[in-house]
Amino acid sequence: MFRGVTHLALDNKGRLAIPARHRDALMHQGDGKLVLTADPSHCLLLYPLPNWDPIQQRLDGAVQLQRQESAALQRLLVGHADDVEVGRCRPHPRRRRRCASTPRLEKRVVLVGQGNKFELWDEAKWLERDRAGNRFPGGGLPPELDGFSL
Repeated sequence: MFRGVTHLALDNKGRLAIPARHRDALMHQGDGKLVLTADPSHCLLLYPLPNWDPIQQRLDGAVQLQRQESAALQRLLVGHADDVEVGRCRPHPRRRRRCASTPRLEKRVVLVGQGNKFELWDEAKWLERDRAGNRFPGGGLPPELDGFSL
């Protein structure tokens, strides 16, 4: 399980050093093979390969049903996917530009653990979202979390 927020810097070649606290788990899950892809919310998603494979299989099956929305999601997620490895993974410059209109991933980034994956945000965009607070559309939790309590 990946959790927590880590502020990082891309090196001069645009590479990301995966924090040591996550490196061992990522090496254990899929021999350090990762998939980096775009997300509709203008961040990048970073999956261990074994966690990515079921997502791609499900998208492949949904697209075969000829649903436009599924095809659009597959074009985004699979079409922008890159295979990378633990260590200094390098988000492709196209992914770095696509992940944010302004600003884009340039130097300062934030790696956000999301259980089975990470989100990779431009630091300025992440801080802006964080300051705005985590608001939910409609003002409440989605129905699938009805009764959720901490």
